[in-house]
Amino acid sequence: MADISAADVKKLREKTGAGMMECKNALVATGGDAAAAEKILKEKGLAAVEKRSGRAANEGKVFIKIKDDGSRAVLAEIASETDFVARNPDFIALGDALTVKALEKGYTGITDELNEMVKDLAAKIRENMNLKRLMVMDAGPNEYLCQYIHGDGAIGVVVKINADKADVFKDEEVQNFAFTLALHIAAFNPMALSKEKIDSAWLKEQEEIFRKQMEQDESVKGKPANVVDNILKGKVTKFLKEICLLDQGYVKDEKLSVAKALEAAGKEAGAVLSVADFVYYKVGA
Repeated sequence: MADISAADVKKLREKTGAGMMECKNALVATGGDAAAAEKILKEKGLAAVEKRSGRAANEGKVFIKIKDDGSRAVLAEIASETDFVARNPDFIALGDALTVKALEKGYTGITDELNEMVKDLAAKIRENMNLKRLMVMDAGPNEYLCQYIHGDGAIGVVVKINADKADVFKDEEVQNFAFTLALHIAAFNPMALSKEKIDSAWLKEQEEIFRKQMEQDESVKGKPANVVDNILKGKVTKFLKEICLLDQGYVKDEKLSVAKALEAAGKEAGAVLSVADFVYYKVGA
């Protein structure tokens, strides 16, 4: 039997997260071959995860990484069974490494390599977890990407701002405005950038829902058709202000729409600013 030292056991335990006796037994079984022992422990860990695979993984964390040159952002959601694991330093390190890897390799979605990174940690922690979603957002020369992570990573946002001149993004006030806008999106979760970005068929369905609700409203019954139409129009307008980013009341001044706040920020910086796009991720959503 190979001589298994305490140092070898400790090293394997640190690498795999398995118990001391498990590590020692694996080393004994493989004649001291650390790589083979690690493989055995990983297989055991994955088997344990497989047994738990039916359990819901509704916790987790959103991770965001923006390329150093600002040209691309990666957003990823890694799901776990418990928020305890989501706060685990190894879990957080995994998310950071995974988004960096996606940027380095130019991945634009979930790949086998990224899934394997998650599986490796799942085997170590022995809890059901998965890479739930991953996407990228690219920015051109006249665009600026800004991120905001809420709390412990329950919500993550990336917003892309466009300007008529790229130098404006060196302005600290413009950067601060972009960050506040990302925070606004995290707080109010707009469905779309503007009315034009909403599917017309879906909006028509919402109008019909409002109309049927009004038919049950005693205060509306008996009113002339043109009055009813105006009430319906008002309800739809209010609804759009709630779900469209540019129409929402700005987080720092609800009397001011986001569109007006954007216009004011651009004027202050001597540029024309617009929101090109945004992404909102919420754990479990």
